[in-house]
Amino acid sequence: MKHTLTLLFFLALATSATARLNVVATLPDYAAIASAVGGDHIEVTALAKPTEDPHFVDARPSFVVKLKNADVLIEGGAELEIGWLPPLLQTARNAKIETGRPGRIITSQGLRLMNVPAQVTRAAGDVHALGNPHFGVDPIVAKAIAKHIADSFSVLDTANAASYQANEKAFEDTINARLQTWGKALLPYRGQSLVAYHDSWVYFAHRFGFTIDVFLEPKPGIPPSPSHLAEVIGKIKAGHIKAILVEPFHNRKIAEKVAAATGAKVVEFAQYPGALPDTDSYVSLIDVLVSRLAAALAQ
Repeated sequence: MKHTLTLLFFLALATSATARLNVVATLPDYAAIASAVGGDHIEVTALAKPTEDPHFVDARPSFVVKLKNADVLIEGGAELEIGWLPPLLQTARNAKIETGRPGRIITSQGLRLMNVPAQVTRAAGDVHALGNPHFGVDPIVAKAIAKHIADSFSVLDTANAASYQANEKAFEDTINARLQTWGKALLPYRGQSLVAYHDSWVYFAHRFGFTIDVFLEPKPGIPPSPSHLAEVIGKIKAGHIKAILVEPFHNRKIAEKVAAATGAKVVEFAQYPGALPDTDSYVSLIDVLVSRLAAALAQ
């Protein structure tokens, strides 16, 4: 009996030592960064699909189970997931991931968001009062997110804190090295204007020196009308704009019609790893985005 109890004790210690943090991320970019930071010490799941509109995620019952069992929840905040995440959390009732707990990581905290509206009205469309929440596509912001995640993991799992910090440093070093490559690839086109379907790319444009102030949507979240598209076509022609950025969940046919009328090129873009071929990590996603944009602007 004594030997059995001793064996059970050491088995419990071994299980505790090898237990992984159960991490749930609302969006695939946060999951990808968390995976880079956590390595073998975490299990990570993204709720939204890479090709899904983050504003309108199909909240499935299985999400409640995942949240109920989570040690960590990583969300963007800034009202990006406000339409679908709160009801799931209310049902899951997991104290570990309540607001203010170490297991709740809100990546927008501490960031200076762009496009903060002076006032918010229904007439302005789907405008976020706290600022544009699509900040993950800026690699500099991604480094800040990785640091936030590493610090939180280190608090929750002190035994592996050194590993989390080392992984975060490696991620930062990779981004710093790739920034030189990305910047060099896009340098010949700095200062040019681009068209986007939705206002998802302000941070990417700011980082790499582009201007995006023409959108296929007349207002955020509002479908394009014929009169608005006619106005967009006029602006593209007048500004000699070469590229229209379209995400997987947008109506590509509308973008193609505008492109056919103007000579601009439709460029398939995505905010999340896995949405495009060969984008299984955050760094590979930015690689592909830079490559696609440079190719479109070179024509």
